[in-house]
Amino acid sequence: MGRFGLSLILGAAVLVALLLLSVLYGSTDVPVAEVFAAISSGLGFSSLEPEPIHRIIFDLRLPRALFAALIGAGLGLVGVVLQTTTRNDLADPFLFGLSSGAAAGAVLVITVTGDFLGLWTLPLAAFSGGLVASGIVLLLVRTLQSSAPEKLILAGLAVSFLFAAITNYLIFSGDTRAAHSVIFWMLGGLGLARWETLPLVAAGLALIATYAVWRSRWLDALLTGDTTASSLGVPVGALRTRMFLICALATAAFVSVAGVIGFVGLMVPHIARGLAGPMHGRLLPMAAIIGAVLLTASDIVSRLLLAPQELPVGIVTTSVGAAFVFLLLLGTHRRAA
Repeated sequence: MGRFGLSLILGAAVLVALLLLSVLYGSTDVPVAEVFAAISSGLGFSSLEPEPIHRIIFDLRLPRALFAALIGAGLGLVGVVLQTTTRNDLADPFLFGLSSGAAAGAVLVITVTGDFLGLWTLPLAAFSGGLVASGIVLLLVRTLQSSAPEKLILAGLAVSFLFAAITNYLIFSGDTRAAHSVIFWMLGGLGLARWETLPLVAAGLALIATYAVWRSRWLDALLTGDTTASSLGVPVGALRTRMFLICALATAAFVSVAGVIGFVGLMVPHIARGLAGPMHGRLLPMAAIIGAVLLTASDIVSRLLLAPQELPVGIVTTSVGAAFVFLLLLGTHRRAA
C-alpha cells in the first residue's frame, strides 16, 4: 500500500473520530453510553421514549456532524474543479460570486420578507441567489463569446462585487433587529442543520462528485493546457462552462444551509495535491476526505472555543485559511529563491 492509500485510510479514520467527537461534545456534557442509546433510539433500533438528551443528540448534534462532513467534502471538490478548469491556484466559490449571490438571497429573507415558507425559506432563498449569480456570470461569458479562464474569473469578480453591494444595502436598509442573524449567517454556521434539509446538501455533494469523477480524465487533460486538451478530443469551452454550472449548483446547495464558509475550497486542493498528486482519479477522493476533516474539526472548535456561546465556523476556517496562504506564499518564495 502506497502513500496515497495510507493517507486515505488515515484521513477516513480521523474523520470518523471527529464525527464521534462532534456528537459527544457541546454545551451539554453527555455520557458516551447515552449518546449511543440516543442514536439507537432515533434510528428505531430500540423502543426507548425520546428524552430531551436524546433530542439533543439525534436531532441537533448528529445532523450537524453529518452536515459538516458533507459540506466540507463538497467544498473541497468544488475547489479542485474550479482550480483545474480556470488554471488558477486561488480559485474557490467566493471568487466567482457564487457565495455572494447566495448570501444576498438569504439576507433578503432575513431583513425584508421573513420566513414565509417556514424552515425552507432561507435555504431556498440562498439557493436561488446562488443560481442567479452563476447565471449572470455565464451570461457575461457568453456575451464575450469566450470561456477563457481569465474572462470567467473577471466576470465572477464583477458579479461578486455586485452581490456584495446588494447584500450591504439590504443590511443597512433592513430591519436592524435582524443584524445579528445576518452577520452570523454571512460568517458561516451549521445551526440550520436539520434532517429535513439533509437531502439538499447530499444532492449537492452527489452532483459535484459524480460529474467530476465522470470527467476526471478530461480534467487531467486540462492540466496540459487548452491546446493540448483540445487535440486530445476534450471540448474545452463546453467543459469549462458545464463544470462552472455544476460547481454553482453544488455551492448554492451548501451555502443555502451553512452560510458563507470561507477558504475551505481554496485550501483543500493544495493539501490534497501534496498527498495524492495532480491526477484527478486520486485527487478527488483525497480532497473530499480532507475537506470533510477540515470543516468537521473547525465546527468542533467553533462550538467549544467560547462555550456555551457558539462562534461562527467561518471565523475558524478563515483564520486557518489566512495562515495557510501565508505559508503558501513563503513556500513559493523559497522555491523561487
